[in-house]
Amino acid sequence: MVLAMAAAPAWAQGVVGAPTPWGMGLQESGGPIKDAISSFNSLVFVIIVVITIFVLVLLAYCVWRFRAEANPTPSTTSHNTLLEVAWTVVPVLILVVIAIPSFRLIYYQDRAIDPEMTINVQGRQWYWHYAYPDHGNFTFDSYPVADGDIGRGQIRALSVDNPLVIPVGADIRILTTGQDVIHSFFVPSLGVQKYTIPGRTLETWMRADRPGVFYGQCNQICGVNHWFMPIEVRAVPREEFEAWTAQARTRFAQGLPPGPPPSAVAATSAPVNASATSAPVNVAELRR
Repeated sequence: MVLAMAAAPAWAQGVVGAPTPWGMGLQESGGPIKDAISSFNSLVFVIIVVITIFVLVLLAYCVWRFRAEANPTPSTTSHNTLLEVAWTVVPVLILVVIAIPSFRLIYYQDRAIDPEMTINVQGRQWYWHYAYPDHGNFTFDSYPVADGDIGRGQIRALSVDNPLVIPVGADIRILTTGQDVIHSFFVPSLGVQKYTIPGRTLETWMRADRPGVFYGQCNQICGVNHWFMPIEVRAVPREEFEAWTAQARTRFAQGLPPGPPPSAVAATSAPVNASATSAPVNVAELRR
């Protein structure tokens, strides 16, 4: 699937956690969970490549070795105990090699030990609702930026009016729930994916190890405007995060949205003609 996006300004700022033109692998990692996912992906990829090469070589050998010209009288052997044990035990050992790091990764992703803060994420048709219970319990909604309002450093169909702001290096508990139907909170570069289910609260966590902008989308078909639920996570230094939460609390008391952090204001201060800077981008991972 292809999207048009105002890519040039975003890449110039060193934005991480977004699709790249002709991207083939996983998105660049922004935290420890995605590091673990990438390592596991590399392990499984190597195993698959080895198995594929082995099967192709074996198939080619059998076609050549047992062709009619070289083997006019086929063998009538129907059983070979050693071979049957081997092709049973070896696949089991391969699955064990895959299963052990797989289970470790699942439990690692499950929840944070002693998280520094909690953010509540609620999926709604068709936008995201965020709450910061540890910082005054202010809340806000997040919608995609309209095409005509795309600014410098923003990306069509991925940038939002009110991003989720987190401090760099903090272990953050994410509690998800749904208001209407099932949605999915999915940020590939941070290794986060968790359903938001009405009537249930699910837990996961995330951490960004460096400042940046990390994009995602709802990847659970949730209705006609499913595409209308991008996610933008901005990781900022702790001092900037504290200033932003103080600002957000004040604006929330006035019935206003939190407003972007200073780094986002600087990045988007100059408008950009989206039609002049748009480029096709592969976002297969976001839609997976």
